[in-house]
Amino acid sequence: MTSATDNDTASEPMVVHEPPRRGGSILLVLLVAVALVAVALGLTTIGRAQAQPYILGVLALLAMVGLFNLFAFAAGIVRFANRRADDPVVGRIADNAFDGLAVTDPRGHVVYANAAYLALTGAASAREVRPVERVFIGNPDVSEAVFRLLKASREGKRQQEEVRIAGQEGGHGRWLRMRVRPLGAGKREAKYAVWTVADITRDRERQEDVFQELQHAIEYLDHAPCGFFSVNAAGDIVYVNATLANWLDHDLAEIGSGGLRLADIVSGDGTALLTSITAAPGEVKTEVFDIDLRMRGGKTMPVRLYHKLAFGADGVPGPSRTLVISRARDERADPQRAAEVRFMRFFDHTPMAIATVDRAGAVVRTNARFVKLAQALTPDGSAAKSIFRVVNARDRGFLIAAINRAAEGQGDIAPVEVMLEGAKERWGQFFVTSVEEDERETEAAIVYMLETTERRALENQINQSQKMEMVGQLAGGIAHDFNNVLSAIMMANDFLLNAHKPTDPSFQDIMQIKQNATRAATLVRQLLAFSRRQTLRPQVLDLGDALSDLTMLLRRLIGEKVKLDLVHGRDLWPVKVDVSQFEQVIVNLAVNARDAMPDGGKLTVKTGNVTAGEAGQLAYKGMPAADYVRIDIADTGTGIPADIREKIFEPFFSTKEVGKGTGLGLSTVYGIIKQTGGFVYVDSEEGKGTAFHIFLPRHRPEQDAQHEAQAASAAKEAAEPAKPRTDLTGQGTILLVEDEEGLRSLNARGLRSRGYSVIEASNGIEAMEALEEKNGAVDLVVSDVVMPEMDGPTLLKAMRERNPELKIIFVSGYAEDAFDKSLPENQQFAFLPKPFTLSQLVAAVKETMAPP
Repeated sequence: MTSATDNDTASEPMVVHEPPRRGGSILLVLLVAVALVAVALGLTTIGRAQAQPYILGVLALLAMVGLFNLFAFAAGIVRFANRRADDPVVGRIADNAFDGLAVTDPRGHVVYANAAYLALTGAASAREVRPVERVFIGNPDVSEAVFRLLKASREGKRQQEEVRIAGQEGGHGRWLRMRVRPLGAGKREAKYAVWTVADITRDRERQEDVFQELQHAIEYLDHAPCGFFSVNAAGDIVYVNATLANWLDHDLAEIGSGGLRLADIVSGDGTALLTSITAAPGEVKTEVFDIDLRMRGGKTMPVRLYHKLAFGADGVPGPSRTLVISRARDERADPQRAAEVRFMRFFDHTPMAIATVDRAGAVVRTNARFVKLAQALTPDGSAAKSIFRVVNARDRGFLIAAINRAAEGQGDIAPVEVMLEGAKERWGQFFVTSVEEDERETEAAIVYMLETTERRALENQINQSQKMEMVGQLAGGIAHDFNNVLSAIMMANDFLLNAHKPTDPSFQDIMQIKQNATRAATLVRQLLAFSRRQTLRPQVLDLGDALSDLTMLLRRLIGEKVKLDLVHGRDLWPVKVDVSQFEQVIVNLAVNARDAMPDGGKLTVKTGNVTAGEAGQLAYKGMPAADYVRIDIADTGTGIPADIREKIFEPFFSTKEVGKGTGLGLSTVYGIIKQTGGFVYVDSEEGKGTAFHIFLPRHRPEQDAQHEAQAASAAKEAAEPAKPRTDLTGQGTILLVEDEEGLRSLNARGLRSRGYSVIEASNGIEAMEALEEKNGAVDLVVSDVVMPEMDGPTLLKAMRERNPELKIIFVSGYAEDAFDKSLPENQQFAFLPKPFTLSQLVAAVKETMAPP
């Protein structure tokens, strides 16, 4: 490389000097071709045998020339001509480029620089040209950027930096954009680097001017007399001007930090209106809405929104640009505009969804409530363009018929209640009215809709409750009649057992009768449990201890394939329940869970306290807010189908095969829990299992000392040794009142067999006559409760007026508390539930007649 001469000017580029390369000649190529053709023709004139040595010699000569050329090319002695480097057009482009260009070799020396580079770097001539790092050495504002560029050039990478060069003596500075990139793609050429230096001062000044104008525009926008805000597709507010923030009493700095959503500033269902806009991809759409905005303190202000949305090529809307005009001024300035504002506020805030539709059901105009409802019912969450899309296809015809009648101008169209579209079962009632005749071309009808899902659910719940109550009354009545029959059977069976010894051949048949009667009595007790008319003996109980005592029994019931997990809550509150009945509840649910897991699974029994506040937040209907103790019994079985979930507590309803269940298990659970004052609910999903949730009211003893005394007394009685079998014989006069003649005669026979004198009466009136005949000299009255003409409680009042010290035993197939409310206060009596055996009857008589 030779350096430029002294008389070179700065406008002349500095170039690399290479060894002279001889240019090719077409004449020489033609001469060589003619020579080869002449040799070939000359060899054809002689014979083949004579020409063969000459041909071989020519081929050998050409081969040697070719071989030497290959070696020369490999050694770099011979090179192919580079026409591109000698192209005058390419050279002129680089020499006269507007931006400064420089090429440096691997050592960092400049091998080429155009005139613009010399001018930008301040070089007076090509001799004074310097690389970039030497031009700006010592400038602290530029040195770091130049260092990064130099490092990139050494690594063969591209890099760009923009730096500001300060002016001298207070002059204006300038901005430079410097780039570096490797030259070529070969290993040798990649070590050369091309540097580009461009003066971008004017571009920067224009940008600063634009930024200043933008700052002025933003400042004007912030303090404009109208409000502005922008919302992204997720519903987050990304911009609010100072005017709107002041209207809504929000801190502008807090809004800028994020966290405020569209639903926070729009009152009611107005958010649904703003998010319901749809358009074609690439379309820009502006909608006008009259809605209320919500201030920070909860107050509202009427506004008119010009809501502008631009939709991208993919159909997704970008951030909105919304103009807000306060309409509160209209209410004060213009009465007509004020009436319009009041109507729009009424229209959008009414709890009824309203829409106008054409003959085809296409929605023309809607209020916010309708848009919100339509968004909730459509699968994609968009507002329905047709009102029929919100109605289930099964009931769509009813609404179509109503709209057709309105389109024809008919009035008094009956409301239509149909199922709404959607995954969950929802119902709505539609009221359709016609519009004026001149408006029917665009709007055929006005449709008002109220959602009736909760109302129907409440009606179904009430109907189910009434049905259960009616079934309970029927079951209770049947159980009472069955108890009379079973009492007669069991009493007669006892007589037979007393008359036959175990060695008698018929003794086993009599025992079979006794066992079947006992089994029938158990079924009747279950019916009474469902009808909540059984006799309970409640006591204060710790559920944790009671469930722990049941653990071994439950493990035997569910088998080895089902895992039992018992989770006790801490510090469980006491409850007051009948222990045996509560155990029956747990056993029935455990057995059902076992049957739902034929291949094994997990049964979880969990307890815990539920405060009144927590109970109020639960979604269970009909349960008042109070303190409860909760028992959850969950399995991992097959689950309960949704269509039969409401029937599982009905008596005799069973999904098991014939002979594998009575259908009274869950109905017994329902009756026991209800009679105890608790609540039971079920959650189930097919294939995932079932969970029963039992809530028992917390027991609050009024006098703790009294309960402690009762507990001490019970413990003392338990510690006493077992008493020997008592003598059931006795003496005295008993007035037996029973309307069932067969049962009455059997009971009288049994009492007489034990030494008592028995007076029989079929109803209360006969009993009073018998008492008068004896002048009140009766030791005990054994009376049924439910009788014709005069029932048991009425008989008790009349007899106590005649003899206040008279003792009485009530027998009934109903529960004791079924007639307890019909008795006067502080009346003493004993109770014996039906069915009962002879020994139970005699024991009750003996105990009641014993002196105090």
